[in-house]
This record gives sequence, C-alpha cells and structure tokens, in this order.
Amino acid sequence: MKMVTDIFLQIGLGLITVFMYLWMHNLPQQAFSKLLARRNHSANEAKRHFVKGAQLLDEAKSRSAIDNSAAASLAKSAADEADKAIAIDPKDAAAHILKALALDLQGFRTSALDALDVALSPMAAKSLSAEERSDALIKRAELKVGMSQSERVDSAIADLVESVKLKSENAIAQCVLGECYEKKGMVEEARKAYEEAIRVQPRANVAREALQRLTSK
Repeated sequence: MKMVTDIFLQIGLGLITVFMYLWMHNLPQQAFSKLLARRNHSANEAKRHFVKGAQLLDEAKSRSAIDNSAAASLAKSAADEADKAIAIDPKDAAAHILKALALDLQGFRTSALDALDVALSPMAAKSLSAEERSDALIKRAELKVGMSQSERVDSAIADLVESVKLKSENAIAQCVLGECYEKKGMVEEARKAYEEAIRVQPRANVAREALQRLTSK
C-alpha cells in the first residue's frame, strides 16, 4: 500500500514540475493567445463574408424591379457569401437569415424556409436579440403562407403569435396573422388582428383594406 502511495506521489510531483516549467516559459499563455487569435481571425472572416453578402443582397433587391437576371445573379452571390460565413460560424443565425433572404429572392422558397428553420433552431437562435428573432419568425410565417399549403397556416400562426410575444408593437406580424386567420375562416380573429395592426401603425393600408374587405362580406 505504501508503495502505491509513493508512486502516486511521484506522479503528482512530476506533473507539478512540468506545469511549473511550462508556466515559467509562458507556454500556456502563448497557446491561449494563439487560440484566441485564431478565433478572432475566424470571426472577422465570417463577418467579412456576411457584410459582403448583405451588400450583394441589397443591390439585388434594388435591381429586381428592372433586371431580373442581374438580380438573380446578385442574389446567388449573396447566398454564396452567406454559405462561406456559415462554414466558419454555423451558430450565427444572421448568416442563415441572409441565406434565406437571398434564396427567397431567387424564388427558392422551400430552401429559404429550411435556412430560416436553422436560424431559429436552438443552436443558432440564441445569437439573435428578441427583436431580431421576432422579425425572423415573421419572415418564416410569410414564406409558409406564400407557399399556399393549407397545412402550413397553423404553423405560420404559431410563428406570428410567438413574434408578437417577443415584440408586442408589431404591425407587420398582426397583418400577416390577420391574413392567416382569414385563410382559416376565422373572421373575428382576423378583424382583431387587423385592428391591432392599425393601432400600432395607423398608416397600415394593407390592414385598412383588409378590414374593409371583411366588413363588405
């Protein structure tokens, strides 16, 4: 038993000696600094790709009304930049949202919806503020509604209800929510959603027109 104790004692003293040698030669700090530098470099690279992609997407949107081909090409380049940012930092929801918007502009709604699903997943959603998550939920709901699949309407409503919880003064969410309720034949709920949209944003013409349409029925 004494021999076993002596062996463990010798191992412990050896480890302490090694640690002290490394510490005296500044090796742990150097290793940590190198690791931190690599992480900072990666973060900067991801940010660079994201910013470039956002600029391309903005240009694509401005060109979409006059040159669809050029807009599609720019949107594709934006999606490529988003993919590069995602490859570096897959937990950054902003890059996934950028990819979704670029894909949507190209007409790839299913792929755009998949990208938003990743952005709003537990892995990435924590990188978003409450307001950013609210906006992403609205966009996902709009895509679901735009795909004209009745089974997606309930899912869109759930997204919009969550969006309003995160950002109560939310006219856009209320407008889309009203549209969803209309699709389900829930007239009173739709009316309340449109009225709330107008309360938040008095110039919400879409909500006013929808209310007039409901009244005329």
